[in-house]
Amino acid sequence: MKSALLLLAFSATTVFAQLPAGTKPPGEDWIQLYNGKDISNWNSVGGQQWTSEDGILTGKAVNKSYGYLETPRDYKDFQLSLRFKCVGSGNSGVYFHTKFKPGTADVSQGAQFEIDCRIGQHTAGVYGFGRAWIVWPSPQNETVVRQTDWNEMLVTVEGNHYTSRLNGVPMVDFTDPRAPFIQGTIALQLHSGGDGHMQFKDIWVRDLTKK
Repeated sequence: MKSALLLLAFSATTVFAQLPAGTKPPGEDWIQLYNGKDISNWNSVGGQQWTSEDGILTGKAVNKSYGYLETPRDYKDFQLSLRFKCVGSGNSGVYFHTKFKPGTADVSQGAQFEIDCRIGQHTAGVYGFGRAWIVWPSPQNETVVRQTDWNEMLVTVEGNHYTSRLNGVPMVDFTDPRAPFIQGTIALQLHSGGDGHMQFKDIWVRDLTKK
């Protein structure tokens, strides 16, 4: 047993030694997207209010338009982990492979992992690309979302393959044969209508794109 463990450790060390210089081993390559202090490393799109206090990122609608908080760079293949809490009755989501029409909050490409704490609204399902719903969670998982507490969501996008997990429960696992885009920004959304009030924290991303 001891020799087997030594061999395993040696093999792992050998694999990591072959990684390109500056590359972190798998599991250690998560990057913090939200620093818990401010939104200086995000781009605000649209006229909604985004604030940071006590490690919590809050998005609040101040008009009836859409609002987004967008990463400054594009992602192709990635994992994103975050916690969210629905404070108001509005709808939200995590957009991916996103682009906006210049100077507007109009999405020109992208889809979203849905966030809506009302039961039966398909949180962690995928909506967008101009086709409305792409995939829903199974009906028995519609009650997994916590309506008045923090939720944990992990999403994975690899090309046209989308998976999500909500509060530890697998929600969708779908390969989209009609995916028109495979690269763009990640963006937190506040839905139009004026009722959006969402909180986010512990936002981390892991770039899976093959270098």
